[in-house]
Amino acid sequence: MDLEIVTLAERPELMDVFWDMETSWPEFMKHDPVGNGYYASLEEFADFVLVCLDATGRMVAKAHSVPFVLPEGELPDAGWDFAIRSGLLTRLWGEEPNACSAVEIAIVPELQGAGLSGRIVAALRDNAARLGFGELLAPVRPNGKADVGEPMATYALRTRADGLPVDPWLRVHVRAGGRIDRVCARSMVIPGTVEEWREWTGLPFDTTGPVVVPGALAPVMCDAEHGTAVYVEPNVWVRHPTGAAGR
Repeated sequence: MDLEIVTLAERPELMDVFWDMETSWPEFMKHDPVGNGYYASLEEFADFVLVCLDATGRMVAKAHSVPFVLPEGELPDAGWDFAIRSGLLTRLWGEEPNACSAVEIAIVPELQGAGLSGRIVAALRDNAARLGFGELLAPVRPNGKADVGEPMATYALRTRADGLPVDPWLRVHVRAGGRIDRVCARSMVIPGTVEEWREWTGLPFDTTGPVVVPGALAPVMCDAEHGTAVYVEPNVWVRHPTGAAGR
């Protein structure tokens, strides 16, 4: 499939239709308060956002990343939320970022499974290299994980006979040259009232305890007596060397 891949900085007029592209994210995934801070500030990160256009000029995929300050030591347990929060603060305080993280790759539903994912991951990695980063980090969401009770640390290391991960999305990253580093156990935290969770999922949320929500990788913990519920999602850090000298 012929694709034109550009940054939002190169084609700022695409912001007019940017949010019109259909995606397959579950509704509850759209309510991470940290992530929404990034999306609300997207113009600040236009060089780090890729837009993929087909031969007719239709937007068929988009890929987000964020520059941020990464402390020395292990990659943080907070994963996705950490990278975004640090990226927003780095920009606010005028600091020099030393790392770049993928945030999201979205493909229109009818083209999912058509082989675009690997090309877009590679394009995001190459864009990080162009911007001077020695690697692209990615807090990957292994959306093939169907058993919410299985620990992510076990699932992420499961492989097929050919040695590649059983999870399709982790497999895309490994095929693109990525290396699995570690699980980030609280990569994304989505709090809400039970009323909000009912609206997002159509489930009753009327009993205290874990609630299995379609599309979630772990149970949502409901406190019916106090009217709140919290989802803590584990992801998997993957490192993609870019070949650039790095910052």
